[in-house]
Amino acid sequence: MRMFLLLACALIAAPALAQRSMPQPLPVSDELPVAKDVPFPGTISLHVDATDTRRGVFRVQERIPVPAGSAGALMALLFPKWLPGKHAPRGEIEKVAGLEFRANGQLLRWRRDHLDMHAFWVDVPEGTQAIDVTFDFLSATDGPQGRIVVTSDMMNLQPNSVSLYPAGWFTRRIPVELTVTWPQGWTAASAMREASRAGNRISYQTVDYETLVDSPFFAGRHFAKWDLGQNVTLNVVADDARFLKATSDQIDRHRGLVTQAVRLFGTRQFDHYDFLLSLTEKMGGIGLEHHRSSENGVDTGYFTDWARGPGRRNLLPHEFTHSWNGKHRRGSDLVTPDFRTPMRNSMLWVYEGQTQFWGYVLQARSGLVSVEETIDQIAGIAATLDNRPARRWRNLLDTTNDPIITPRAPKGWLSFQRSEDYYAEGMLVWLEADGIIRRESGGKKSLDDFARRFFGTAEGDWGVKPYDFNSLVADLNAVQPFDWGRLLTQRLDEKAEGAPLKGLEYLGWKLVYADTPTPAFTDANRRILNLMFSGGLLIGSGGKVDQVLWYSAAFDAGLAVGDVLIAVNELPYSDDVLKAAVTAAKGATAPIRLTVKTDDRVRSVDWAWNGGLRYPKLERLAPADPKNPTGLERLLAAKR
Repeated sequence: MRMFLLLACALIAAPALAQRSMPQPLPVSDELPVAKDVPFPGTISLHVDATDTRRGVFRVQERIPVPAGSAGALMALLFPKWLPGKHAPRGEIEKVAGLEFRANGQLLRWRRDHLDMHAFWVDVPEGTQAIDVTFDFLSATDGPQGRIVVTSDMMNLQPNSVSLYPAGWFTRRIPVELTVTWPQGWTAASAMREASRAGNRISYQTVDYETLVDSPFFAGRHFAKWDLGQNVTLNVVADDARFLKATSDQIDRHRGLVTQAVRLFGTRQFDHYDFLLSLTEKMGGIGLEHHRSSENGVDTGYFTDWARGPGRRNLLPHEFTHSWNGKHRRGSDLVTPDFRTPMRNSMLWVYEGQTQFWGYVLQARSGLVSVEETIDQIAGIAATLDNRPARRWRNLLDTTNDPIITPRAPKGWLSFQRSEDYYAEGMLVWLEADGIIRRESGGKKSLDDFARRFFGTAEGDWGVKPYDFNSLVADLNAVQPFDWGRLLTQRLDEKAEGAPLKGLEYLGWKLVYADTPTPAFTDANRRILNLMFSGGLLIGSGGKVDQVLWYSAAFDAGLAVGDVLIAVNELPYSDDVLKAAVTAAKGATAPIRLTVKTDDRVRSVDWAWNGGLRYPKLERLAPADPKNPTGLERLLAAKR
């Protein structure tokens, strides 16, 4: 009876099963004003104090006029989010600190937009003529925080990081006056031009906000510059003055770059152009295009250790090409009214892929890199794509989304994920296009003819001329009739084994492998042991596995990124020991025995690779003939 009563009470006390709540979500509403192509009523005054090099802090003071109708209401101000050249929303809003808004000395209320974290709503009192903005941009002081842009000897000041702009206007219609206080004794370079100076405080000529963001600065204690002709200047900052000792021959080769580029495109799509080059082991590396300048970061030995290897000398030809391809001619879905509107990257296989193509061509034509070294570098590019099994499931066009998907974060299985392959694979597509034009025209035309027609539109025009797929195809057909639409669509959409290497064949070469590396391969892999074509391993310092090729012998052995090689065939690991083991195992049947540390566990691994050492190179399809150079040799030869 007692048990019955307890059970009855429990049943009475138990709540009924609740119904699942199913609310309706709140509607998502973008309250920010749409940008209009009308003049902004007033000029923004922007001052940046860049003297705190010890802590890498940029202190910003900005006065933004208040348009009629905005006083007594909320006004939206934006921090640049979608950055040209980054192809992604990578504005470093997290580094903005101490943000305050004032009017007539009164501190104003503000809130961040509910949807866009780069937007701020400011409560503007009646009668306000201008808003005074102050904030600090706390640049990275350690690698995990982001790219380091300030050291004790140099800095990279990017205007997008030290300014806000009003929402509701095309950025090209917003005038800005910039003043910068530089560290005492430093020299600054930019596409911006000086209006006046007082000591280390320099005021620059008024430009629109779009141009301002497109005009970064390199400044430094140790500085040199050279006139390269054609209104182009090479501006260099270095960790120490001794790294600035360029020879006359080295500078002549940079002049050759400018000369060959103008001969290629037929025009200068700028009124003046400034190469900004840092020689540093301290400031973060960079390669970023702008219309009248470029940001370029290489190591300190660029001039003083010139013979070490050519790889770093490809950067300036690539970025210079962007003045025509990417900045002047640009895919129409990349043309945006401001730095908030999302960019769409469907034409990056032209923007970056053909720029990659011309970058290698111009490095050879200028003499910055020899023709032989350039051919060897192309071999490495072709081999990397030819050994990328991700091509089986992910096409070239989809890789144009990678700046947004990945933002260059490391990938565990790069060969099966793909990255920004529109650079390298795009280059192979344009090699094929050049080969087809030469074949179909009987050698009378080449992709040079397309470049002059498509990119060199008007001398001195540094505005933007958009294009789409159909207009691109039309201009290719105007140069040389062919079924370009079908070919390019196939290359963009195909999922296949191996890389598109037809261009090499059309130009008289094929990809092969040898047991000794080319100098270009050695230079490109100076700090790593690249066995990606020799069993599928890329080894960093201390025997750490940096990459494993999907479907390779290393993959089948169970190796993964982060593993550490301790021993090879019971010998303590070193790069030379591993290479010797690979060489000894060639043609044998026994696997190479590896001792591997994974986290806190040690295990033995049988690496069944018996193919020996394999390094990519290009081989002529016909014997060398000085009187009859291949199409590739003609492509890379300097133009007179």
